[in-house]
Amino acid sequence: MSHPNEPVWPGKPRPLGATWEGQGTNFAVFAEEAEAVELCLFDEDGAETRFELPEVTAHTWHGYVPGVGPRQRYGFRVHGPFDPARGLRFNPAKLLLDPYAAAIEGVVDWDDAVFGYRLDAGDLVRDDRDSAPHVPRSVVVHDGFPWGDERHPAVPWADTVIYEAHVRGFTKRHPDVPERERGTYAGMGSPAAIDHLRRLGVTTVELQPVHHFISEHEVVRRGLTNYWGYNSIGYFAPEARYSSSGRRGEQVREFKAMVRNLHAAGIEVILDVVYNHTAEGGGFGPTLSFRGLDNRSYYRLDDASPRAYLDFSGCGNALNVRHPQVLALIMDSLRYWVLEMHVDGFRFDLASALARGFHEVDRLSAFFDLIHQDPVISQVKLIAEPWDVGEGGYQVGNFPVLWTEWNGRYRDTIRDFWRGARTGVADLAYRLTGSSDLYQSDGRRPYASINFVTAHDGFTLHDLVSYNSKHNQANGEDNRDGSDDNRSWNCGVEGPSDDPEVRSLRERQKRNFLATLLLSSGVPMLLAGDEMGRTQLGNNNAYCQDNEISWIDWELDEGGWALLESTRALLALRAAHPVFRRRKFFQGQALRGSAVKDIGWFTSDGAEMDEAGWRAPDIAALGVFLNGDEIPDRGPRGEQIVDDSFLVLLNGGAGPVPFTLPGTPWAKEYELVLETASDPVVPGEGRPLGVPSRELPNDDDLERFPAGERFLLAPRSCAVLRKRS
Repeated sequence: MSHPNEPVWPGKPRPLGATWEGQGTNFAVFAEEAEAVELCLFDEDGAETRFELPEVTAHTWHGYVPGVGPRQRYGFRVHGPFDPARGLRFNPAKLLLDPYAAAIEGVVDWDDAVFGYRLDAGDLVRDDRDSAPHVPRSVVVHDGFPWGDERHPAVPWADTVIYEAHVRGFTKRHPDVPERERGTYAGMGSPAAIDHLRRLGVTTVELQPVHHFISEHEVVRRGLTNYWGYNSIGYFAPEARYSSSGRRGEQVREFKAMVRNLHAAGIEVILDVVYNHTAEGGGFGPTLSFRGLDNRSYYRLDDASPRAYLDFSGCGNALNVRHPQVLALIMDSLRYWVLEMHVDGFRFDLASALARGFHEVDRLSAFFDLIHQDPVISQVKLIAEPWDVGEGGYQVGNFPVLWTEWNGRYRDTIRDFWRGARTGVADLAYRLTGSSDLYQSDGRRPYASINFVTAHDGFTLHDLVSYNSKHNQANGEDNRDGSDDNRSWNCGVEGPSDDPEVRSLRERQKRNFLATLLLSSGVPMLLAGDEMGRTQLGNNNAYCQDNEISWIDWELDEGGWALLESTRALLALRAAHPVFRRRKFFQGQALRGSAVKDIGWFTSDGAEMDEAGWRAPDIAALGVFLNGDEIPDRGPRGEQIVDDSFLVLLNGGAGPVPFTLPGTPWAKEYELVLETASDPVVPGEGRPLGVPSRELPNDDDLERFPAGERFLLAPRSCAVLRKRS
């Protein structure tokens, strides 16, 4: 380590981070309560040179170093009092990452030196060992990426179909992705990956966290790693482990190339972002960045005891969104990913934590105000996970306009119906039609509801119909982790089964869930691999399983092929018919002067549902008529939108239901479009992955049923009929 004699130029306080200007690099970092800040540069051999930043402007320390350019590795050491009882945890022995670093190289090796305190003496005693050999470095980046004529697909919300995927797990086992690119940004943007997404019919990929993250100490000690990535440490840096081309800034270019390729295919990119906490954990966590820069500014501390951290995520800390600089950090990060990396939106993990004022969740918080006023962020897709683990954190339906929400009530209701829980059908009706009880009163539309049955957190679709209980032993926590509220049903046998009746019922249940999800009003979200029957062997919390438990298996059996075909057919049906993609809520009345309401609800005897029926807890069958002649939406030039009308029949019971098809004025004749009780055609031997075995049937091939006739709805099945006349 050396201290050079040549001076550092004053530089500028903005922009924050490392900015290469052709002849040198400006460094600026916020540290409000610091007494001095050292910039540390590392050469190719790891030797460290320290420069004291000479200027401080509005709590931002800054300096310009001539001759320093892209690929330079760096960090900071910050001087100030170490007094955890007052919330002060400065320690210049600890090398700190730049919160605005555009790239990060290296990992935490969990040597004791990464902690700011003495492990053998408690967190009130400072540890003076150098952490530099054991922690990552920030990297100076300058990337003039050739975007060409790339443009955002700008898919309307009502037409959006989200596909939640993990960059590594999606292609790690894909046989048609070059081996070197599997599990990387290049793999995600490869022709094979994009071909699957396009043929499937999704419009938008929602990537699990790609902000640079750290594997927790406890997870590493169990011989595992953080796979999901909800443990961010760099809010501007793409995760380096997902790069096939290098980790000294190459990850930035590779990420951009992935986005460009997906956009060229008309597919949007949404990022799952974690601004509610950082990888530094609570008071006994490591000192890697924010804690050593300015603990009291960056984190929510207990006012009565600043040694302790508030925690709304269960991860040890909470970013202090009450502080202007923390809000600026989040907003700068969001704008960076839109303007520089060209992403199309964000899903905010545990978003309620960002809306907390002091303790309560405040929908008018400064965070929402900034989002709504920002000319960039207010124009992209915004999705909230509308809960956290704190008191009053469950906020489904309570986020403001511009926001859509993961609809946890949709998930729970649909799972309950198809597993046979006798809860009636009133709540089911709301969920099928966009959840107007949650989103209509404040001016939002049906697409405020992100509908999902499965997500990364919980069972896969296959496991939802194969397990009653979680089986998380592989996580090393004695099966204590993961939710016990799965609302799943194993169809009579726990786990794998050779019983053909059990296997057939499970496949039918998967089709039931997919048909319900993809034909509901709102925005459907598929979990990657569900369309092919991916299993995690009953693990409902595979956050630490960077292996075959989590990676998609692309070698499909007959069941996988059949499910893929069913999913593609359902997505094609949704895309072809705007009656399934309404932009306004149903009104339950004729809107254009016709005698037929825009929606009708029916019992199995063909009569419209009455109040007694809605209140009955034992009804397991329901019909819904979607009137394509009464769509209130208009086309881009104001033209009236008219579509076919459909009758969707649902039977969540264990026995068949003769369903009388509604007659005049609804219809005179129907034709059967799909029936989940029927096994779909499976591709023949040797068919390339993703090639369909058949197209949607022609009208002349469809079986017809006159109104008033009884349609035998099989046990635990769904049928979709189209009005013919």
